Amino acid sequence: MIRRLDLRDADASLDYRAAVPRAEFDVESAVHVVRPLCEDVRVRGIEAVLELTERFDGVRLNDVRVPMEALGAALEALDPAVRAALEESVRRLRATCEAELEDDVVTELGPGAVVTHRKVPVDRVGLYVPGGLAPLVSSVVMNVVPAQVAGVGSIALTSPPQKHNGGLPESTILAACALLGVDEVYAVGGAQAIAMLAHGAGPCAKVDLVTGPGNIWTVAAKRLLKGVVGIDSEAGPTEIAILADDTADAAHVAADLVSQAEHDPMAASVLVTDSERLAAEVEAELDKQVSATRHVERVRTALTGEQSGIVLVRDVEQGLAVVNAYAAEHLEIHTADASAVAARVRNAGAVFVGTWAPVSLGDYCAGSNHVLPTAGCACHSSGLSVRAFTRSVHVVDYTREALEAVADHVVTLAEAEDLPGHGEAVKVRLR
Repeated sequence: MIRRLDLRDADASLDYRAAVPRAEFDVESAVHVVRPLCEDVRVRGIEAVLELTERFDGVRLNDVRVPMEALGAALEALDPAVRAALEESVRRLRATCEAELEDDVVTELGPGAVVTHRKVPVDRVGLYVPGGLAPLVSSVVMNVVPAQVAGVGSIALTSPPQKHNGGLPESTILAACALLGVDEVYAVGGAQAIAMLAHGAGPCAKVDLVTGPGNIWTVAAKRLLKGVVGIDSEAGPTEIAILADDTADAAHVAADLVSQAEHDPMAASVLVTDSERLAAEVEAELDKQVSATRHVERVRTALTGEQSGIVLVRDVEQGLAVVNAYAAEHLEIHTADASAVAARVRNAGAVFVGTWAPVSLGDYCAGSNHVLPTAGCACHSSGLSVRAFTRSVHVVDYTREALEAVADHVVTLAEAEDLPGHGEAVKVRLR
């Protein structure tokens, strides 16, 4: 079902990032497709949004904003067990987010020379919640909670309209919005949703930052518009890498590979191991578990795709090099002394240590955020957090005496750059 790749005899010069299974995810090609759609929204506004929604979602809407009463009704109808689970997820994530809040840092560089590093929340954000193969109600929590804790004053959330729900987003998504006090919600999905948030259209005013995962068209729109609006990252189809040795439980490893494959036929599930025995046992477990899962075709497509595989390595040391090069969205460590191995991981969106910390825990109730960089972007980007919703501002406060103490250096450097006006701006104050 899942292919094998043997790197045990690989040359030291091999580029592991290119060698490890990964799906083709050509965002740049998709940008060319979404460019005219986003431009249409920029030029024609809400009229274009409505037409594109009918074209791509098969739903004709007169108003994209979700009525307040629909939000309240969805929360009222929410299964009490689902509500309790959401409330616990919110509680745990809010706790970790509050711990991330940063105080101002004041540095006194000399008498009367003070620079303060302030963290200031973004004024207005647009949060995107997917609604394709699975209604990701948990993504409401993961987007909204850090924005609220950061102190964002204006939050707009958008999610694709659903035919079966009268053109509204999924009911669980609406209920989660109501639970979190988010009342500006739109029934718009795909590239047109990102364009609506970035440019402003109809009842939706322009935002400063767009966050949230999505399909390739959503990701392409974020890439295209990131000069118009800030973005968190280009989070595409989900992926899991598992680094395991012969101490790992094959049933647990297989279940975690299946759990990510369940998201999307393009999802990537990769096992990196130095144990042929474990590889064989995981293959046997996959045959058994996939046939028993609900979304069997979706899972099988993902596991048999080019983006998934079992990678054999010489030892855990080589395995670490492989997973650091791969830079997975989710990385599980199933080895002896898993904590020590995890401490050596440099590149991953999130790291899950040991057999009792599966990725699905992080998807819902670990207290971590599941909006994470994919496609190798974890080597330079971070998952969604309070920091994503804040900006750094330096506040410079100098007295005359403090300016005088450094004036000669400023004038000298200004002259070195042939910018005498810069030096004059200092000298005129001290005459």
